[in-house]
Amino acid sequence: MATPDPRRQRAATLQLHGVLAHWAECAEQPWLEPLLCWEETERARRSLERRLRCAHIGRFKPLADFDWGWPAQCDQRAIAELMTLDFLRSPANAILVGSSGLGKTMIAQNIAHQAVLQGHTVLFATAGQLLGDLAGLDSDSALRYRLRRYAAPDLLVIDEVGYLSYSNRHADLLFELINRRHEKKSTLITTNKSFSEWSEVFPNASCVVAMIDRLVHHAEIIALKGESYRRKEAQEHAAARSSKRKAKGAP
Repeated sequence: MATPDPRRQRAATLQLHGVLAHWAECAEQPWLEPLLCWEETERARRSLERRLRCAHIGRFKPLADFDWGWPAQCDQRAIAELMTLDFLRSPANAILVGSSGLGKTMIAQNIAHQAVLQGHTVLFATAGQLLGDLAGLDSDSALRYRLRRYAAPDLLVIDEVGYLSYSNRHADLLFELINRRHEKKSTLITTNKSFSEWSEVFPNASCVVAMIDRLVHHAEIIALKGESYRRKEAQEHAAARSSKRKAKGAP
């Protein structure tokens, strides 16, 4: 029994139908292997570009530039584990909790970018963008379609939960989305509020407890504590400008 030619399977995966139709002629040609490699490389590149574009991660600072010594509390080992993307295989959730300016968004962007590089589908959105998008839809069919879109990615990042307050409808929509993804796909949340304070984010919403219950089930929860790094940088820049002005004014 003849051994199947792996190059033919590669050509089938690439949907090179012309090559497959004339396989007997093409199989012995010296250009076949380079052609397959070129097609695989180009399609991988275009796939990565498409997934990065659809992820909407935005510009961010690499995690290598993160000042791990600044936060008073930050579990570097736990964040490094998230960067391995093992939680996507479970699938489990990840929740970054801390006040503003401690790097929650930057960490989430790095994890999302790493997931795209590893071939996963990713969508990054602030809570305001996501809930505003869902609540603004006029028809049930449009809402169902958009919920499927948000439920589909391997990793959904919802950034900045807690900076705004939302209506009961917003809370119900977020619960529906979390429920659809529960134990099927991973969700990463960044929030400046402890879970006990989420009733302030979604006042009077009856689904908050159930929403939190699904989020924390199989979740890695990482707390960051300390002063705002952005405030620190702003103070350093102000001090540098002041010193520069004084130096220029010196005789």
